[in-house]
Amino acid sequence: MKPTPVAAALVFAAATLAPWAAQAQSMRCKNDLANVGEGKASVLQKCGEPMHRESFCKPVAQTPAPSPNAGGTTVVNVTPCETVDEWTYNPGRGQFLTILRFESGRLAGISYGDRVK
Repeated sequence: MKPTPVAAALVFAAATLAPWAAQAQSMRCKNDLANVGEGKASVLQKCGEPMHRESFCKPVAQTPAPSPNAGGTTVVNVTPCETVDEWTYNPGRGQFLTILRFESGRLAGISYGDRVK
């Protein structure tokens, strides 16, 4: 049975994109890999100091507070947040800046920025 052009295109696309998906799960550091799910201390030991660090507060979903009661007491809503850290590494000329995103102290994602000139 001969594959249809659509099936052949899907197989080609899957084979072409598969390496990119794997790269988003780890970053090569010296002779080791920093993997999604690892803690900051482990990544720091493997990869060294990043060229830039940034932290910000990501709002956490919460349930709505009840209305004021009959006694006049008002409930104050405090929006909790989770600290998110982003570390940027410069892998060298011609490579892309690599941004590691940490949530709850664990490596949550790896993305790429501009190409280093």
